[in-house]
Amino acid sequence: MLNKKVLSIILGGGRGTRLEPLTSHRSKPAVPVAGKYRLVDIPISNCINNDLKRIYVLTQFNSASLNSHVKNTYQFSHFSDAFVDILAAEQTPDNQTWFQGTADAVRQCQHHFHRHEYDYALILSGDQLYNMDLSQMIQSHIDNGAEITVATQPVRADECPAFGILKTNDDDFITSFTEKPPMDKLSGWDSEVSSDMKAEGREYLASMGIYIFNRDIMAKVLTGTETMDFGKEIIPDAITNGTKVYGYQYEGYWEDIGTIKAFYHANLALTDDIPKFNLFDGDNTILTRPRILPPSKIDVAYLEKALISEGSILSAKSIKHSVIGIRARVGKNSVIEDAYLMGADNFQTVEEINQCIATNKPYVGIGDDCHISTAIIEKNCAIGNNVTIKGGDHLEDTETDTYVIRDGIIVVKNSVTIPSGTSIGV
Repeated sequence: MLNKKVLSIILGGGRGTRLEPLTSHRSKPAVPVAGKYRLVDIPISNCINNDLKRIYVLTQFNSASLNSHVKNTYQFSHFSDAFVDILAAEQTPDNQTWFQGTADAVRQCQHHFHRHEYDYALILSGDQLYNMDLSQMIQSHIDNGAEITVATQPVRADECPAFGILKTNDDDFITSFTEKPPMDKLSGWDSEVSSDMKAEGREYLASMGIYIFNRDIMAKVLTGTETMDFGKEIIPDAITNGTKVYGYQYEGYWEDIGTIKAFYHANLALTDDIPKFNLFDGDNTILTRPRILPPSKIDVAYLEKALISEGSILSAKSIKHSVIGIRARVGKNSVIEDAYLMGADNFQTVEEINQCIATNKPYVGIGDDCHISTAIIEKNCAIGNNVTIKGGDHLEDTETDTYVIRDGIIVVKNSVTIPSGTSIGV
């Protein structure tokens, strides 16, 4: 059985600066997605759906909320060997440093992995959106006699500068690798792909940051070296040294959501009639913390292409092409469009809300007569009445104490108060 041979390792990433301010107080895997999930739920769910239930999550920055989420979500029978455990960076007699990269993170944690019996290490990223048959990839790795397998995704030429690009032979073994090549250096780097991919102009193979290592090979490439990163060093060096590195092509939906722009668009794409990432696939359920929340209550609102999470109270004029998170409040006559409202961690009591009203302070949620568009409203924000927050491509990147603008998207920071009558981006 494959599940007895595989140990899954999810990389939590570093500081996540490209996702700030969403990562200012939490690690990347703990960032909320689709209203009710966390990013880490995606790779963990992919593993569990493939009966891979021995999972480590490696992280070092702002890990408190991630630890809490994993502890309260992924609990297995005491009579099984299944687990999802956090491994944070730790000082040891042999190593006094933080994780210096993806490979270094795995290297520093190897002594934990060696407590288990396994033949293959499956290494996944904690900040990607995908539903993938991981067992099929593992079986392909075994059937082809590979020592390392790299999952690849066909991409267009204009996307190549953002990825590591691979070249394979007729047997799909990787012969060469280049990291984030400029477009004028792509000649000869196209690969054999399916006719569907060719029709879309996706003829270059990009590394997805998903790897399988034979146990002995992983120990070999990590021991006695100072290499820090899988994509930049380990994989290219292994190819050069003659290691059998296989390229596993995956043509399904996959999105690296490591930037505000990618994160924003990936979330709003979930509101499509038939989204590429299907939350309603019963065979590939996305798992998360089982909260005991009331159903959402909608007083008056026109809804169009919206995801509404549980525990919300909505009195809006309209909500269009938006994702509404758990325990979100939207006041009377407010318009929400092209926005992601993350909601709140707790409900305010009636007494607390009345106290806010009596002192003329906004309570948690979106007030009355607001217009929110092209924006992400972080958790626990208190937006007053008659507030306009309107993003757009015309806006320059900006950072203030209460919000930032990235690629025209306004991100209101966690737990801030925006006074009534405020206009942002107008």
